[in-house]
Amino acid sequence: MLFYILPLKLMTEVLFYHLERRPLEQVLPQLLEKTLERGWRAVVQAGSEERAEALSQTLWTYRDEAFLPHGSAADGHEEMQPIFLTGGAVNPNGAQIRFFVAGASSEDVSGYERAVYMFDGHDESAVAAARETWKAIKAQGHDATYWQQSPEGRWEKKA
Repeated sequence: MLFYILPLKLMTEVLFYHLERRPLEQVLPQLLEKTLERGWRAVVQAGSEERAEALSQTLWTYRDEAFLPHGSAADGHEEMQPIFLTGGAVNPNGAQIRFFVAGASSEDVSGYERAVYMFDGHDESAVAAARETWKAIKAQGHDATYWQQSPEGRWEKKA
């Protein structure tokens, strides 16, 4: 009797972060620090190359005592960057986690262990886009969770 082993398709863990109390520029560096602590590489996809470049400046200056090694296509050596910033859908550094920020979105998160959608809770169009992405991600069978900031600034799992 022959048995065939089919490859197991692993679903990506997807997290939605609803930013209300603190802006992206304060939250993203902390999540990227945790990413690097896990030994993972990250891609941060912004809504445009210009926004990705602005985030690069934030990562250089967000805290005096911290350093987040990162770069973009303009810096070269994309495959060596622990954190790669882009306005496009590339993954040149073999990242395990992808952050979608500042209007970036994709319903295809295959190939990543984790995907993180961060959206501004004060922007109705961003909230509406996140809802649509949530529905599409759930329809694909991914494990999605929704996190919202408490009045104290802590993250609370809401769904």
